[in-house]
Amino acid sequence: MSSKSKAIILLICTAILWSQGGFLIKLIHWHPVAIAGGRSIIAALIMWAYVKKPKFTWSYIQIMGAVAYALTVILFVIANTLTTAANTILLQYTGPIYVALFSYWFLKEKITAIDWISILTVILGMTLFFIEKLSPDGILGNFIAILAGIAFAGLALCLRKQKDGSPLESLILGNILTGIIGLPFIIDSGIPSQQSIIALLVLGIFQLGLPYILYSKAIKHISALDAVLIPVLEPILNPLWVFLLLGESIGMWPMIGGAIIIVAITTRSILYKTKTH
Repeated sequence: MSSKSKAIILLICTAILWSQGGFLIKLIHWHPVAIAGGRSIIAALIMWAYVKKPKFTWSYIQIMGAVAYALTVILFVIANTLTTAANTILLQYTGPIYVALFSYWFLKEKITAIDWISILTVILGMTLFFIEKLSPDGILGNFIAILAGIAFAGLALCLRKQKDGSPLESLILGNILTGIIGLPFIIDSGIPSQQSIIALLVLGIFQLGLPYILYSKAIKHISALDAVLIPVLEPILNPLWVFLLLGESIGMWPMIGGAIIIVAITTRSILYKTKTH
């Protein structure tokens, strides 16, 4: 199996682990920024333990990656409080567009017609997936969600720029920064319940810490566009968890949209694999 194939598998595993977030966050009775900060503190400890001796170079790209990470997770939480979850997810996952626009300038990675077709098809699938829940309300929240998408794209670009080094240090610093920002909200939220503590630990370890370790390993072997396009699988997995754990049904449009996303990403991967042989 090639390094790229292994990286794609790691990204799929990352998306599966990320997708637990929507369900687990609902179990924690804290301010959203407190949840973001709390899970990031736990994730930072997990990542630090994995690296053992992190190499903080304090280079501009390492710091930019850390800031992009903190902005991604914090803006996403804020957007969720100001607009619908569907709007937030859809607008955040416009990230592939920004990566496509800046990949060649920032990374010298060419974007092809196949890439643009895949991006547009995925966005179409995402729109159909959330069409029943999209709302014109919450203009400020929608704008912040767009900024979260830009930050997510910036994160992928910065981590990919460190492909010859260790991008995980940017994520450790990003989690520390998020934890510091969330600390006042954690203190103000008071002592969490036992259920909240368990959910927070699972979030920090399995929804943030472990998947971002996998993400940092994968991004060394795939393009920045792959790094934001393949994880689009995450939001379509969220309703699956809700269906399996709570028995909520999945509507027709989400099923069609999800199928389009899966077909688009799979087709693109097959086409590129064919081109390399």
